[in-house]
Amino acid sequence: MLTLRLVRRFGTGSHLAAAKGAIASSGTGNTSNKAFISKRKRVKVDEPALIRLKKEKNTEKLFQLFKENAHNKIVIENRYVFEDTVSRLAGAGRFDYIENLLEHQKTLPQGRREGFIVRIIMLYGKAGMIQNAVKTFYDMHLYGCPRTVKSFNAALKVLTQSHDLEAIESFLQDVPEKFSINIDILSVNTVISSFCEMGILEKAYLFMVEMEKFGITPDVFTYTILISAFYKANRWQIGDGLWNLMARKGCMPNVATFNVRIQFMVNMGFAWEANKLLQLMKRIGITPDEATYNLVIKGFFLIDNLHMAKRIYSALCGAGFKPNSRIYQTMIHYLSKAGEFDLAYSLCKESMKNNWFPSSDIINRILEGLCKDGTEEKTGKARFLVILAKKKIPPFPAETLSVMWSIIACS
Repeated sequence: MLTLRLVRRFGTGSHLAAAKGAIASSGTGNTSNKAFISKRKRVKVDEPALIRLKKEKNTEKLFQLFKENAHNKIVIENRYVFEDTVSRLAGAGRFDYIENLLEHQKTLPQGRREGFIVRIIMLYGKAGMIQNAVKTFYDMHLYGCPRTVKSFNAALKVLTQSHDLEAIESFLQDVPEKFSINIDILSVNTVISSFCEMGILEKAYLFMVEMEKFGITPDVFTYTILISAFYKANRWQIGDGLWNLMARKGCMPNVATFNVRIQFMVNMGFAWEANKLLQLMKRIGITPDEATYNLVIKGFFLIDNLHMAKRIYSALCGAGFKPNSRIYQTMIHYLSKAGEFDLAYSLCKESMKNNWFPSSDIINRILEGLCKDGTEEKTGKARFLVILAKKKIPPFPAETLSVMWSIIACS
């Protein structure tokens, strides 16, 4: 049993003077007024640092350019530039450059802001430099930066990436007391999520129970994480128990919680039960999302109930949703598999016009189904599908398109 002792808890332009000139006569009858204007000098204007950083491809030059702009607020306060630079340096394996840049940033005025140090911690985490991230947290006082549960949660989040149970438990036991930090529900959910990823589900559940004793009430995210983990482990009894416990505690499930339970029902072949949950969501005022509808549609396809699958799809469109790539994928795949080639064709055409393209295997299956009929109308539909397939970016290989045309030619 994990025990915690809790105490307290960011060119100027140059001016050209106009010269006053005298009016001169050419003496040839062709008179004109000429002003003596000083010639403009072309001034080279450097591109903004943000653009130069984005365009720079050379790793060493990127490092130097960022270092030169260490005091440039436009660069420093831009999260994208920080993340993109660190990501590219990490991709090149230049962790020494990352450390150099981030350590330098800590010593500057921005290093006294907790929000900025949290960013440094998370950037070290994204680069996989976990020790640097945790050390940054421990050293915050050296930069005159206060610690709160915000920076604690950032360091904890990065530390859980290691899946080092001993290190995580040690951090939880020592840090809150040492720095007078009260952990919060985000801390708890981070730990529970990590334990679930490591497969130690009992420990995750017991941690929730223990934290509740310290006055930290589980929220909908806590329950959703645990319910999902137990269902994925096929331990549905505990998953159902947690669902019931959540209801007894007065914690209202959200869309994600319902989707987790519906996913489990679909996996078990309980399509009608999944549909009942979809209807329950509507009754209690929770709007199902595209994922909810897609899961229920798939559930009915899996039990070969095409009629209900198509009804749920119609309900999705009736609710004002536009099918996304996953819904197109589900509908087209199972319709073509069931021999419903006309509807599969319509959805395939629609999806490709919306820039989502099924796999070549599914397109070929639809082409074969349409051409099998032998009518000119359906052969024309097959040709149109291939014309749309040619517009894919990145394109299908020439050999793939050649196979599609050969299917039509053989009809």
